[in-house]
Amino acid sequence: MNKVILCGRLTRDPDVRYSQGDSATAIARYTLAVDRRFSRRDQQDAQTADFIGIVAFGKAGEFAEKYFRKGTKVIVTGRIQTGSYTNKDGVKVYTTDVVAEDQEFAESKNSAGSNGGNYGADAPSMSSSAPAPSAPEDGFMNIPDGIDEELPFN
Repeated sequence: MNKVILCGRLTRDPDVRYSQGDSATAIARYTLAVDRRFSRRDQQDAQTADFIGIVAFGKAGEFAEKYFRKGTKVIVTGRIQTGSYTNKDGVKVYTTDVVAEDQEFAESKNSAGSNGGNYGADAPSMSSSAPAPSAPEDGFMNIPDGIDEELPFN
């Protein structure tokens, strides 16, 4: 099984190009900075994130072009794909990318603004039209009256 799930921030705006031919397909490339869970104590100045290349094709590429910006926190599900090519100097270069199968926002538009994220003005809203209920101080949300019959369990 070849399955990858990543959560990180875009290091720059996606680079989007379109394939040639009758039905041009969007190909978006971007890099995710994914924090490492643990750092080694003996290396205080060591890198604390990995920078992973992501490729999104078709509708996923168009979505990335329209809504993803530098600093946006996203979750990407996909597969690892390796390849190689010979560059103009005759040197063989090996590549490893994650081909995105699913990509979604990992935080709301409001929290992105306070954490350095930068959604475009036309990004879809992550909230419903109903006002968000406030959470009591114990951290649990109150269930409104009359919703018992809508719950999937009793």
